[in-house]
Amino acid sequence: MAEETLTIRTATAADLAAVDSLLSASYPALLRKDYPPSVMVTAVPLIARAQPRLLASGSYYVVCTAEGEVAAAGGWTWTSPAGGLGPRDMAHVRHVVTDHRRVRQGLGRALLSHAMDEARRAGVGQLDCLSTLTAQPFYAALGFRSLGPVDIRLAPGILFPAMRMHRRL
Repeated sequence: MAEETLTIRTATAADLAAVDSLLSASYPALLRKDYPPSVMVTAVPLIARAQPRLLASGSYYVVCTAEGEVAAAGGWTWTSPAGGLGPRDMAHVRHVVTDHRRVRQGLGRALLSHAMDEARRAGVGQLDCLSTLTAQPFYAALGFRSLGPVDIRLAPGILFPAMRMHRRL
């Protein structure tokens, strides 16, 4: 079998529809085994949407096939998902997703390795991550350690269970 050509590049506003489609198809499929139906119908539709600010941040990336299909996305920002800043050298992993039909093919690892390299070049010394319950083993394999469970408030009465994770670069 021929090796597939994949490209990792910085996302642009033009990627919004493709990233939105990837998130809305993959998050429900990937998270179903680790979250109860109540979370799947209330919280997942809120998190499975592309965020224009992230795509415009300059530190959000997409993995594209030779045909231009977006197969994975994710990145980092200095600000946390809640909007605050942490210690001077800490950044935050943001909105990582791999096409649910392509997991375990190295796309997520390549994407996050690229993001960590770029973060390191920007002066980031540590990364904080709010991982889905499903993605904990993925982040652990990349050197992140669990700091404990957190509930992310998405809207009044809607919480999303996650795991806070951390890694030094």
